[in-house]
Amino acid sequence: MKVVASTSKENSTIVYIIEQEHGKLLECVESVLPSSTRLEKWVLLVSTMYGCPVHCAMCDAGGYYQGNPTADEILEQIDFLVQQRFPANIIPSKQFKIQFSRMGEPALNLAVLEVLKRLSQRYQAPGLMPSISTVAPAGCKRFFDQLVDIKNEYYSGGRFQFQFSIHTTDEGLRDQIIPIRKWRFSDMAEYGDRFFSPGDRKITLNFALAQQSPLEADVLKRYFSPEKYLIKITPINPTYRALETKLISHVDIDSPNQNDEIVSALSAEGYEVIMSIGNVEENFIGSNCGQYVRAHLKAQDKITTGYTYPIDKSL
Repeated sequence: MKVVASTSKENSTIVYIIEQEHGKLLECVESVLPSSTRLEKWVLLVSTMYGCPVHCAMCDAGGYYQGNPTADEILEQIDFLVQQRFPANIIPSKQFKIQFSRMGEPALNLAVLEVLKRLSQRYQAPGLMPSISTVAPAGCKRFFDQLVDIKNEYYSGGRFQFQFSIHTTDEGLRDQIIPIRKWRFSDMAEYGDRFFSPGDRKITLNFALAQQSPLEADVLKRYFSPEKYLIKITPINPTYRALETKLISHVDIDSPNQNDEIVSALSAEGYEVIMSIGNVEENFIGSNCGQYVRAHLKAQDKITTGYTYPIDKSL
């Protein structure tokens, strides 16, 4: 494995493009919030696919799909990021979050399950918390069934984060935003009832919310209990794909404390709502959700609202 390019803000976020032995490329990220330290919270984002076949309407990683990494190839990314900071694999971070979300839909790669089983034995990391975010593809029963068992055996008591990426409560529009066969809300709710156990973190319903996308509290309430689910609303980050599909972010990153009627309606129904702006600097690094540095390198007409940090290319 070798690093072929990187872009970063030191002591904050670094995106790596790495080439594995067979010549395929993927991206992985390490991040520390500006208001925190690596000992408080350290976040790694690793790829579960070489590119992604889903092609979501706001994501630059779609359309580059070249297959799935093995469990060892996913772990190779984690080892690379860990050993630069903690060579002995002893990670003292109070929260050490590994998000399987840089490139790819994790439910379409069964190797992710093997990685989840091996993590706790591989690192001395009392703060370890894996995080799976999924659009809930159809035909992945084996993955989702085993995920319940793995969570209960290895990560009970709130040490696992699970998220459905929904983006709108209009299921027809959701089919356009996420153009693959996938679970309906009723299927997600049925699975969530099996997945959630007392003491777990609430399941997150994530909305990268566009101005064109309805988010109706009464629709959510029909399927998802506020006792088991929380709502996270994020911006549409600056990507080439969002520009192409003309998605305009509902969230104004310049006015994060705006009075939001959608948030008020969700709160009135009893939901915990997180308006997750994150570190806006990451838009310029190219590390935020939906961003893919290789797409920027290939683009002829460069956007100026993201990917503006220098890219160190080793090729």
